[in-house]
Amino acid sequence: MVVSPSPGPVVVRVDDVTKQFTVRKDNSLKERIVHAGRRGRAHKQEYTAVDGVSLEILAGTTVGLLGPNGSGKSTLLKLIGGIVSPTTGSVLTRGRMAALLELGAGFHPDLSGRENVFLNASIMGMSPAETAARFDEILEFSGIGDFIDTQVKFYSSGMFVRLAFAVAVHTDPDVLLVDEVLAVGDEAFQRKCMERIMRFRSEGRTIVLVSHSAAQVQELCDRGIVLKDGQMVFDGDVNDAVSALRDVLEGRRVGEAHSLDSGKPIEITRIEVLDTEGNTREVVPTGSRMRVRIHVHTERPIPRWDMGFSIDTPTGQMVLASNTERLEVDLPSLDAGDSSMEFTIESANFGPGQYFVNANVWPVEPEDTHVMWQGARFTMEHTDDSIGTVAAAISVG
Repeated sequence: MVVSPSPGPVVVRVDDVTKQFTVRKDNSLKERIVHAGRRGRAHKQEYTAVDGVSLEILAGTTVGLLGPNGSGKSTLLKLIGGIVSPTTGSVLTRGRMAALLELGAGFHPDLSGRENVFLNASIMGMSPAETAARFDEILEFSGIGDFIDTQVKFYSSGMFVRLAFAVAVHTDPDVLLVDEVLAVGDEAFQRKCMERIMRFRSEGRTIVLVSHSAAQVQELCDRGIVLKDGQMVFDGDVNDAVSALRDVLEGRRVGEAHSLDSGKPIEITRIEVLDTEGNTREVVPTGSRMRVRIHVHTERPIPRWDMGFSIDTPTGQMVLASNTERLEVDLPSLDAGDSSMEFTIESANFGPGQYFVNANVWPVEPEDTHVMWQGARFTMEHTDDSIGTVAAAISVG
């Protein structure tokens, strides 16, 4: 297990930063000529990409920026990297910064890969002598091979990003800014990038990462920041950040009735996670027994019915699901009114992090299913033994 050094001093300080852009509505030359000289701004619109964001990032931490499309993640990263200036507020940084913000940013299409390596490295603060000393390492990491002397305008998107990433990670940065580039390239190169970032973590470097892959953020980052409409809506533990992101994407809050198709013969009204004594549990110890109690309501007696549940990660990955049909359990007839039933998980061996509980219920004849999504949420206790969605006793020998 890679253990990151203790966080150091503040290396990035964003103080009440707002960034606005002017979006033109007259995109054609004809429209611009027609609007030229007219008063008023009906053909222009101010767009606020980042709205009053304040944060500090400590040396040695890995921070993930999360949010839906248009939430301001990439703009905030560009503000940190000094690519764009804030409209109001201030951004202060310290140390050498390497920014890999856009595919091939800083590459000149008419220059060869070799020439672009020296050009990009110089932009990032390296001298020609330093670049020459590391050139072979950069070339080997990128896997470009003989294409290094070909003009980059003939490169594929994968070749572009491999060379750009190789340059960025060999400039010996104190702070590395990465925007979605790990989604480009083949699986082997993505794994190589992940390993290099993990090595940067162990060396005490600072990483700020934008990614739409929540699993990737959970694997790499120890802190998550969620943006919505340019504003910061969450800042904290990365697992909690992924849960907050899911709430933003789906417009939901746990505790609300996330049910589908009311008016069913049987409806789920509530889901609870309990311990063996029947107490509600928000935090569940790894390997302990837990009970899922599902409350239902029906307006008339139901002679034959079935029920099921599933447990998901914040990213929607199912980790466990079962139902009475699979378990070959015949439920007793259901009287009109409110009732409840429980499933018992003898040993909850889920990995650390947050989980959501969904449930469904249906009469056998006619089969008409009612579903409640995210009716309950619980957190598995964090351990330092392992990561992932499965927890297991591990020994070395």
